[in-house]
Amino acid sequence: MSISTTTVPTITLNDGTSMPQLGYGVFQIPEAQTTAAVSTALETGYRSIDTAAIYGNESGVGRALADSGIPREELFVTTKLWLADLGRETTRDGLAASLDKLGLDHVDLYLIHWPGTDTEAYLESWQVLEELRAAGLSRSIGVSNFLPEQLERIIELGGTVPAVNQVELHPFLQNRETAAVNRAHGIATEAWSPLAQGAVLDDPAVLAAAAVHGVTPAQVVLRWHLQQGNVVIPKSVTASRMASNLDLLGFDLDTDSIAALDALDRDGRTGPFPGTFNG
Repeated sequence: MSISTTTVPTITLNDGTSMPQLGYGVFQIPEAQTTAAVSTALETGYRSIDTAAIYGNESGVGRALADSGIPREELFVTTKLWLADLGRETTRDGLAASLDKLGLDHVDLYLIHWPGTDTEAYLESWQVLEELRAAGLSRSIGVSNFLPEQLERIIELGGTVPAVNQVELHPFLQNRETAAVNRAHGIATEAWSPLAQGAVLDDPAVLAAAAVHGVTPAQVVLRWHLQQGNVVIPKSVTASRMASNLDLLGFDLDTDSIAALDALDRDGRTGPFPGTFNG
């Protein structure tokens, strides 16, 4: 099943760049499987691909992009700077290595993957990201897993405001304070682990909404994200699920369903806490 790319909604980032609101994430996909998985995603209709240096599969992503024959301007490629490369002297090399593996001369979005516990290091990296963007090596720059206070430190530098803050976000962990700070600064909120690694799919509120709308539980949660205004990057290596995850525009969640999912917020974190995680 192929979904027309014209049906995938886009958002305009604070730097004027257009980004698909639905993308395909490759976290935890082994390098040996990545090319096939990304090729299937592209055939299905995805045009936004999210990877990272630490995933170890940028080369597999690059091969799929090259093999696809899709014009570069139709693709939106995100990768991320790992903690070990934070700091002025290593950030530039980090992106150079990623571009080499991806086989690209630029990415569309480059993110600091985690802030870590060294404030000076991530602030230095941010200033280098600004230089990389000015040099045309990334169309947009942003951060990932940044708490409000860490985000504010970047903004206080007085330079570029991040275009995106990619954080763990799903009905069990709605990250409302961070999302509010993002909105206040015109920063797009991008959700990783949008389905809480599948933990939300058996929740009675999600199952009830799926029954009301005649869709799958995953479609309910992903549609909830879209109606919240989030960018979302679900991952699957199964072709039918890839297609289902992309097929979200034929319905809108009703007010009661949205309220029921909104009420699921709890301390449902599946990944590390950004304030203490240091790789």
